[in-house]
Amino acid sequence: MGQVVGLEYLEQEPWRFLISSATVIFLVLNIAAVLTLAERKVSAYIQLRYGPNRVGPRGVLQPAADVIKLFIKENVSPGRADRWVFLAAPIAMFLPAAAVWLVIPFGPGMVVADLNIGLVYFFAITSIGALGVIMAGYGSRSNFSLLGALRGAGQMISYEVPLILSLLGVAMLTGSLSMVDIVEYQAGGFWNWIIWPQLPMFVAFFISGLAEVKRIPFDLPEGESEIVGGFMIEYSGMTWALIQAAEFASMAVMSAVASTLFLGGWQPPLPFLDLGVFNWLWLGIKTTLLIFVFQWIRWTVPRLRMDQLMDLGWKILVPVTIAWLFVTAGAMLVI
Repeated sequence: MGQVVGLEYLEQEPWRFLISSATVIFLVLNIAAVLTLAERKVSAYIQLRYGPNRVGPRGVLQPAADVIKLFIKENVSPGRADRWVFLAAPIAMFLPAAAVWLVIPFGPGMVVADLNIGLVYFFAITSIGALGVIMAGYGSRSNFSLLGALRGAGQMISYEVPLILSLLGVAMLTGSLSMVDIVEYQAGGFWNWIIWPQLPMFVAFFISGLAEVKRIPFDLPEGESEIVGGFMIEYSGMTWALIQAAEFASMAVMSAVASTLFLGGWQPPLPFLDLGVFNWLWLGIKTTLLIFVFQWIRWTVPRLRMDQLMDLGWKILVPVTIAWLFVTAGAMLVI
């Protein structure tokens, strides 16, 4: 069997990998805090409210106040809960959202691990998030938590299929599973970005990404219509905060992956806008715009019913992605 390219330096420079990983986790935690404020600000603007505006100038210190509050708040767990599973569930939800960043190229040569199976790594890691939801529902020993976890498992499994299918066209066009190679394939200007020949796949990926991170209109695992918090009803304090951080970090990583695979990654939209080592700014701009769309949809579109959610995944997204794979293959043969 062939060796996975990109892991050989772990033996040569283990400290580089450890420092890079710690830096990524630190940044992801801070991204989650910043996106919490951004979510509240965007919702306020959409609903013609002020949003957070008391703590610091225009409320910019609100995330720090929230973190302090959650740190001093007691972590309560049900008396009948399976304590180890209950406490491990938030970690199992957060770590996949942080681990995906290890294979995303931020700029020229700016990637922690350039794996030649980067897309496979992305599929495998994001699938672990469903395990964390099931652990939270089972470990709580609560009927509401278990129902939310079962809905979450059904939803996430359903949308894993179109999520994976939507990226196969990218692999076919580029002939590589490495995210670095995919970004380099899109060099030369925005007309070379993969979104144009793979527009239906991009739409399918974005919708599946909404379902993966459990955002409205696909937030059925949380069960807000039941006046409870679904699988996380029994969580409080920092365990609850870690679940929220996992959701926001997953939203950021889905946006970053979509920008990398469909929108050129760190490549500038026009060749003369190349910033060299500062090209990571282009990835940041594209990711931020997609995050805003995530939030825009969250405060605009109503929640789907469970049957509508399943129909959209299995009856629309899966057939569309399979059909476009045949179109892509045919176009590659003709051209």
